[in-house]
Amino acid sequence: MGVAVSIQQVEKRYGALQALAGVSLEIAEGEFFGLLGPNGAGKTTLISCLAGLARPDAGMLTVLGRDVVADYRAARRLLGVVPQELVFDPFFTVRETLAIQSGYFGIRNNAAWIDEILANLDLADKADTNMRRLSGGMKRRVLVAQALVHKPPVIVLDEPTAGVDVELRQGLWQFIRRLNGEGHTIILTTHYLEEAEALCGRIAMLQKGRVVALDSTANLLREFSGHALNLRLAGGAALPAALAARATAQADGLWQLQLPDFSSVEKVLASLREAGIDIDDMRLTPPDLEEAFVRVMQKGRGT
Repeated sequence: MGVAVSIQQVEKRYGALQALAGVSLEIAEGEFFGLLGPNGAGKTTLISCLAGLARPDAGMLTVLGRDVVADYRAARRLLGVVPQELVFDPFFTVRETLAIQSGYFGIRNNAAWIDEILANLDLADKADTNMRRLSGGMKRRVLVAQALVHKPPVIVLDEPTAGVDVELRQGLWQFIRRLNGEGHTIILTTHYLEEAEALCGRIAMLQKGRVVALDSTANLLREFSGHALNLRLAGGAALPAALAARATAQADGLWQLQLPDFSSVEKVLASLREAGIDIDDMRLTPPDLEEAFVRVMQKGRGT
């Protein structure tokens, strides 16, 4: 499997702000890759550098071996980017917008693919509607469609479902999964961590312009999250001291214990039996990417 995107020691500064401080990572062809981080972490700056919208101060970025600075035209043709901002021309219909976008890449007779995109993004009935008359969610769908008109092998989605209804999210992800299954490389940034957990095979987490975690989603969950056991004890009983020392009080009389593995469940239950404590309610919750994300960010801050 080849390398779809290579990012090597990329730095970018805006005045006194160090937006990127030596970011390095590689994304394989056909991957569904997540790029996560808090606001201001450098995600959008990195995407801008990859798309040629900003020039890095140092380092190198390539798309399928094409340098985004030295061979900009070829690299850009291999890339489809869905920007975070709602940018559109108010004077054209949806279909005209996509036809013009095709022309930017020198593509003629693209009507069949445009129709397929419109159908998959639930835009077919809006094809002849002027862009300025669309809702925010519909405009975001058109941004996704624009990024796909030239059938790029690498697709970058920068917060593609922000402000979008649940039904569209499901339809969008079904279409993107299909493209990924056909071999397209997908790079996703999102604040909806449940989306990243469900979709991405590997994840990089950025903080203050640096990569602070880079691993498979499963490994990140294993290292920074874990199963949690939620208990409500009969009669409002207190936990035994050994368990209380590592438990967190929740609402409605619940106690939460983080467990390193499944075998720890029996150890907790054995401790409660020995203390003669009955359980009114018990739930075991799986590892959670949000928890892993918070712990990685805390580790990066040294807390």
